[in-house]
Amino acid sequence: MATDAPPPSKTEHRLPSTEEFVAVQESAEFGELRRSYRSFAFPLTVAFIAWYLLFVLLSSYAGDFMGTKLFGNVNVALVLGLAQFLTTFLIAWWTARHAADRLDPKAEAIKSRMEGGA
Repeated sequence: MATDAPPPSKTEHRLPSTEEFVAVQESAEFGELRRSYRSFAFPLTVAFIAWYLLFVLLSSYAGDFMGTKLFGNVNVALVLGLAQFLTTFLIAWWTARHAADRLDPKAEAIKSRMEGGA
């Protein structure tokens, strides 16, 4: 499996103290990283759970609607069920892209500073 990440460094990193971890956790930079993650992940999670529950509720209480044939033997339930898989993969791709673009650079800066690289 090929990745864009470089191989791990052979040099040993300095281990930060507990006080350094607490100081970073309370820093504005770490707060921004946490906000960036939460402002993306929480709404997306709520939206997907709502979409999933809609599918379950429609399957349970709207059988006639879900059984509506669209073409051939393909009905609304099949299309919505397959859409669940599609949205799962889209969310995974979007989350990975968001992390690579916005979260990883901030986290790497914090990590390198904690390990004495900056």
